[in-house]
Amino acid sequence: MIGQLKKTIGHQTLSSLLSRCATMATQASAKAAIRKQVAEKLTTVSQEEKLRQSREVLKKLLSLPSFQSSKRVSTYLSIDNEIDTEPIVRKIFECGKECFVPRYSKIGMEMVKLSSIEDWETLPVTSWGIKQPKLKDDREDALKTGGLDFIVVPGVAFTSEGLRLGHGGGYYDKFLANIKKCQEKPPACVALAFKEQVLEDLPTSETDVKIDLVLYAE
Repeated sequence: MIGQLKKTIGHQTLSSLLSRCATMATQASAKAAIRKQVAEKLTTVSQEEKLRQSREVLKKLLSLPSFQSSKRVSTYLSIDNEIDTEPIVRKIFECGKECFVPRYSKIGMEMVKLSSIEDWETLPVTSWGIKQPKLKDDREDALKTGGLDFIVVPGVAFTSEGLRLGHGGGYYDKFLANIKKCQEKPPACVALAFKEQVLEDLPTSETDVKIDLVLYAE
């Protein structure tokens, strides 16, 4: 089989391809190990400590000039092992900003508009335990109606320099890469993390999008 491939694409090209595949496999294995390590670490953090860190991160977020001046904001809707974003959703509406949230499907992720805090409160919960607008709901798509000024990004692990490790689906990396191409002025991309999620370094690939700023508690 390898001999046939050599004849078809050339020895040098094949060697490069095999090397790249080996690198990708190594990165995938390393990323999986980090996801497991961080998940185990977060199980040792009490609910009270998670709330403390969430409050501290919220203060940092609200103090950002880029957030204060934003008009169209998207935020993830948090689950247990993520910084709580409910106060962020409430603040977006209190400040008269437009709020957009992720809606996942088999074809990717879109950011769709919430009409009110009551809309958020009545969102159904997916099998992943995430609040999400129904796929059949006719909602405004941020990319089709003016873009976004500010994006609150989730993740499993980060570095203080903006490297990010997601859950493995590639939804945010694809979305962020796309929106940066579509918008003349790219949105501010800010990640929120528990301090236990911030590491010294992370394995990355060419499709991983770097975050502008990572906010975490001390």
